[in-house]
Order: sequence, then C-alpha cells, then structure tokens
Amino acid sequence: MFHFFSRKTFLIDYLEGFIDIHNHILPGIDDGAKTVEESVELIKTFFQFGVKNFIATPHIMNNYYPNTPETINNALILLKNELLKNGMKDVSIQASAEHMIDDNFEAILRREEIMPMRLDYLLVEMSYLQPPINFDEAIITTVSNQFYPILAHPERYKFLYNRMRNYYKYKEQGILFQMNLLSLAGFYGNEVSKIAFKLLEKDLVDFVASDVHNLRQLNYLKESMISNKTLKLLLPIINNTIKTFY
Repeated sequence: MFHFFSRKTFLIDYLEGFIDIHNHILPGIDDGAKTVEESVELIKTFFQFGVKNFIATPHIMNNYYPNTPETINNALILLKNELLKNGMKDVSIQASAEHMIDDNFEAILRREEIMPMRLDYLLVEMSYLQPPINFDEAIITTVSNQFYPILAHPERYKFLYNRMRNYYKYKEQGILFQMNLLSLAGFYGNEVSKIAFKLLEKDLVDFVASDVHNLRQLNYLKESMISNKTLKLLLPIINNTIKTFY
C-alpha cells in the first residue's frame, strides 16, 4: 500500500507486529462484536495487516454493561475455542476491560472486580460530555491501589477542547493517555482529529490502540491515510505501546 510520491501514507503499513490494547472484539458482552463469528472475522481482518496480538477490553459500565471478570473470561474462552476451530493458533489474546468511572467504579475497585492489563495498568473512560463528579477521587483510589490509570481516547472528550490545561492536570495526576487510531484517521470527525494531532504535537500521548467495535470501523482503518508529519509523531507511540504491552 505504499505511495512513494505521496505526502500521505496508509496507517496500517506501520502496524505489523502491533499489539492492540483497546478493542471490543470479545463476543456478545458489550457494544462490540455481537457473535463469536463476528469476533473471528474482526481478527482475520486484523491479520491482513499484521496484527495478531490483542488485549480485549469490553466495557465495564454500571447499568449498561455490568460485566465482571467472570463474564469477560467466559467470552474470552469462547473466542479462544472458536479461534482454535478455525486453525488460528498464532493469535495472542488476553482479557482486560475499559472501566467507566461512574458511581460503581470505586466499589468494584475495592472488591477487586476490575480487569487490569499487564497486572498493573487500568484502562478507564468517562462521559464524553462532562467529567464525573468523583473523577479526582477515583484516580487517587486507582493510584493508591498500585495501578497506573490509562485514560482511553482523551481526544474525544469535548468538554476538554477549550481547557487544554486540564490535559496537563491529568498528566500531573499520573494519568497516561491512550489515543484511538481511528481518531487520527478521521473516523469521528475533523474536530476530534485536530485535537488528536494537537495532543501528539504536545507529546501528551503514551499509547495508541484501535478501539474497534465492528468491521465497518476496521475497514475504515484499513483505508485510512495520514500525513508524513503525523506519522513521524505517531511512530514512537506505536513503539512504546509494543514495548510496554507485548
């Protein structure tokens, strides 16, 4: 897919050997893959550009997707068995979760019902419209429990767009940032893309991931091109993601 005389390049050309640390490929437990067949189809498509390592992160969201370690691990076992049936033995897939900071977050943290990745990283998210009133307390509790909080897709929280200082405040609190590749690719619109690039420029992004929920999103990612300027900023983040979680 290389375009030698273009100022843009296909994003997926640089994802060979990547580990996707945020996705919704586990079947039937959130707004991602609905069936195990759909999960396998997503993974086969990832294979086309060299991604075979995954940390699956279904939502844990009170009143919407009240997943538990049990429901998540059951979905993981179902998917792994289906992959074996399809002869896909070279897939590496682990289970974690994307934890909504809501009124139930600190309770499940105390009960040890959270799903960290690599033992001590915890992927968290919040409402796109406004921060939860317990956000600061939740982060303090997360850190005091010896977890590194990773804020999923910081570029998508619209209430932060005119408050760049809050991004720096979050970093001072020890929060790591995980950007969506789909954001850079323009899937969520130009405004999100601009903020994503701005966060990259200011060296605020720690990790990247797909956050893929369905085949439509993944096919969009396959066809996406980014500027060489963006690629130069992105490559160190891709490498840091691989180094940290592979």
